[in-house]
Amino acid sequence: MPSSHADRVARWSTEDRASEGPRAEVLAAGMLPWRRVPGGLEVMVIHRPRYDDWSWPKGKLDPGETLPECAVRELREEVGLELRPGIPLCVTAYEVPGKRGVRQSKEVWYWAAEVDGQRALPDGDEVDEVRWVGPDEARRLLTNDSDHEPLDLLLRAASRGRLRTVPLLVLRHAKAKPRSSWSRAEQERPLAATGRRQALAVEGLVAAWRPERLVSSPWRRCVETLAPLVKSSRLALKTKGAFTETTAREKPKKTRKVMAELMGRSRPLVVCTHRPVLPTLFEVVEDAAAGQADRVLRALPTEDPWLRPGAVLVAHRALDLDGDVVAVEVYDPWDD
Repeated sequence: MPSSHADRVARWSTEDRASEGPRAEVLAAGMLPWRRVPGGLEVMVIHRPRYDDWSWPKGKLDPGETLPECAVRELREEVGLELRPGIPLCVTAYEVPGKRGVRQSKEVWYWAAEVDGQRALPDGDEVDEVRWVGPDEARRLLTNDSDHEPLDLLLRAASRGRLRTVPLLVLRHAKAKPRSSWSRAEQERPLAATGRRQALAVEGLVAAWRPERLVSSPWRRCVETLAPLVKSSRLALKTKGAFTETTAREKPKKTRKVMAELMGRSRPLVVCTHRPVLPTLFEVVEDAAAGQADRVLRALPTEDPWLRPGAVLVAHRALDLDGDVVAVEVYDPWDD
């Protein structure tokens, strides 16, 4: 397993593909930028002067970076686009030269990414030209055959109405002080030192999806988990009692109702809650997967502890399918 925090990627699943996490020695991430035009769908391909090839925007992970963070950063650095990851597409794998002539395994993780109104500006170093082209022209331009696979999956998702999505993130609060060492009110139990460091790491990962609304249990450990994101994003934090352990235990219908209301929103949002609340929320996610539940939900946790402290689940909801969940991703937390 790679030595960076990339092993925080646990799994993802869509109707077509599923992955159980990174396995290669070298990890990279990228996106397939796409947009709708009067003539149909266009994708953006880039020319790299160093290799004299046409490909997708992508690059290797920086130390301490997760794959979604890497994909977002590479788009910004190479072509000046600020995009949130859409549905995961695939992982391409091949070998590359390593040190002392020993070949290494490499994986490139790809997401779809909708471009709406932004203009791509190549950095002039790694990328000297970008082109918006139709799928057939993209296939002709792409230098490496392995780059055809994510294109095929993007087109398949588009044909099924699963490409235009909005993410809903479910976050389990970071590691809290042990119950056994806390004698005051349970709702006031704070994060442990490790939990505070996890919260900082979570901020970078969650920010990759550029949430527009933050919702949390009002209990202290949940609020503290989102505090770094509140500070960096300047978003207001909305607390809801429906996401406390007490309400989920005593009034689970209320918890499901509030979660279902949030699932109906068309804005990217984050819900931070507690381990005992997670199975109730996941029931709502499962209901929203409609007829594709078995395949789409392969990455959905099915047993306790559901998510580890500080872990994130991303449910991608298709705007053209009345909010059906069409992809699920799970990211384990940084831990020291």
